[in-house]
Amino acid sequence: MPFPTSHPALDRALSERGYAEPTPVQARVLEAPYDRDLLVSAQTGSGKTVAFGLAMAPTLLDLAERFGQAGAPAALVIAPTRELALQVTGELTWLYAGTGATILSCVGGMDPRTERRALQRGGHIVVGTPGRLRDHLERGALDLSALSAVVLDEADEMLDMGFQEDLTVLLEAAPADRRTLLFSATLPREIVRLASAYQRDALRIDTVDRDAPHGDIEYRAVRVLPNQVDLAVVNLLRFYEAPGALVFANTRERVKHLTATLRERGFSVVGLSGELTQDLRTEALQALRGGHARVCVATDVAARGLDLPDLGLVIHAEVPANVEGLLHRSGRTGRAGRKGVSVLLVPRARRRKAELLFQTASIRAEWAGPPTAEEIREKDRQRMLEDPLLVTPPDEDCLAEGRRLLERLSPEQVAGALMRLYREKLPPPEDVQDDAPSRWKPEAAGEPRPRREPGDMDWFRIDIGRKDRADPKWLIPKICRAGGVTKRDIGNIRILDGETRFEIVREVSPAFTAAIAVPLPDGTRITPSEAPGADFRPSRPVRPRREFEPAGEVAAAPPPPRRAPRPPVAEAPASSPPPPFEKAPFQKKPFKKKPFVQGDRPAAAPGDRPWTGKPRPAGSGPPPRTGPKRKPNDGPAPRGAPYRGKPKRGS
Repeated sequence: MPFPTSHPALDRALSERGYAEPTPVQARVLEAPYDRDLLVSAQTGSGKTVAFGLAMAPTLLDLAERFGQAGAPAALVIAPTRELALQVTGELTWLYAGTGATILSCVGGMDPRTERRALQRGGHIVVGTPGRLRDHLERGALDLSALSAVVLDEADEMLDMGFQEDLTVLLEAAPADRRTLLFSATLPREIVRLASAYQRDALRIDTVDRDAPHGDIEYRAVRVLPNQVDLAVVNLLRFYEAPGALVFANTRERVKHLTATLRERGFSVVGLSGELTQDLRTEALQALRGGHARVCVATDVAARGLDLPDLGLVIHAEVPANVEGLLHRSGRTGRAGRKGVSVLLVPRARRRKAELLFQTASIRAEWAGPPTAEEIREKDRQRMLEDPLLVTPPDEDCLAEGRRLLERLSPEQVAGALMRLYREKLPPPEDVQDDAPSRWKPEAAGEPRPRREPGDMDWFRIDIGRKDRADPKWLIPKICRAGGVTKRDIGNIRILDGETRFEIVREVSPAFTAAIAVPLPDGTRITPSEAPGADFRPSRPVRPRREFEPAGEVAAAPPPPRRAPRPPVAEAPASSPPPPFEKAPFQKKPFKKKPFVQGDRPAAAPGDRPWTGKPRPAGSGPPPRTGPKRKPNDGPAPRGAPYRGKPKRGS
């Protein structure tokens, strides 16, 4: 269907940009009455920026062809992030170029003094983030008294980021008769509550099919070993060779690590995270849009609203935290009718969470292993044959130089040199192993665990033994993290003095061997080994295993020998009475006086010093008692009475 008529100047801008027909959300917005508030939910990448730009035009311009002199802003657009606000500014700039509109941006990270001077000069449309707009409002630089339209873009993300208080301040400062347009990818309860509080008779437009995923995005899930995630990212970038790719990580440190890894292997890559200044973030986005960088490694700061040209691949290096993160990350590709691929790298420990994310989002993902080096080389051969350098006919100068070259070299040498030049400009693929697809199948309920014979296991050793206080409680998790296996894949463990030997299921042994090719972070190495010999001495005595014979062939064991009977006790005749009980008579112990021994201290005489027997010097010792003896409970002693000691506890 052709684009509906909105405004002559905007119609010309759309035709110059090549907009032939509107997206579903743009068509629904243009069909709505121009004086109604709108509550719109649409998928990311569906053209919401152009939609609310067209919806504001009748309110801002009415029947006028161009804007008048700039003064207090007539429209305010609020976006959650700096990148999205700057992107909206760029979209509205070309859309309103024929109307003479002055569009200002107020975002964090920019110089606030420059923004205040621009606001004082005046503008027709102001685009900004909630925090910076509130700061200008409270400082008196932003005048909202003349607003006729307010747009909340990605409202659900702004509430998730904690901007509800800032939004409340801005909306309460705007005139009550304004027009409010609220755009969001989802409509949770908080968004509906916000709309009911600050919108008047809003028309709800929902263009999201809850039961169908994004039709232009192909979802893939790749099994990967935990220590080969970076190598899998390299192979995915080489396999698809998209003009633009976005790799998502969950933390800033992970972004730094992945950026350094890809740059070391020859990729033109930039990093994007919240710790970067606004200048660096703008420079990174400009490098992507200008083609100077092909890969961007970012946190979720780039998951909302960014529209990067020719972005055909999104790689989730780590499993997203929720369904919204998965959808918004993947929504950076497959925009405006273009196709895209979203790849989720899933270690075995995160398989269940990835399946729940796909199930909740109603996404049917294709599971496979990472691309191998041979598959990437085959893709390179196909791409080289389709390269415009070989398909486009050369001019006469190139043909003449080619003939001179063939006079000196054979065609095989020229073709080999061309192949070498083509391969040298591409990063080499990595050797990545699939994580045993058969091991990923969940066991049926009640299915017995398969029994493994000794021949189904391979022995390995780790440089930790009894002298290092090795214990299976922390050795098993260490082995699982190092080799990407589970404890079900580990068999017997033998702890020796200087090392520990353990068994790994032969089915996963090749992948385990490849995963332990590099030392562990603490310098410990795991290498293939042999079974411990007969001189193995366990750390504790091992109970001998009881041997059971097959049923039906058990020989009847002889009964245990019976004890010899006890001899009978001779009984006394019944007529003889029992002997009487005889008690020894009590004898009083005579008192013996302790004789005097040389060295004993004689008793001290009254007035002498105790233990010395020497008389006290004159005037020493306490004064003689005067008056009756005072009891402890008689109250305080009279003034001048002698001290009688500390009373007993409880008195």
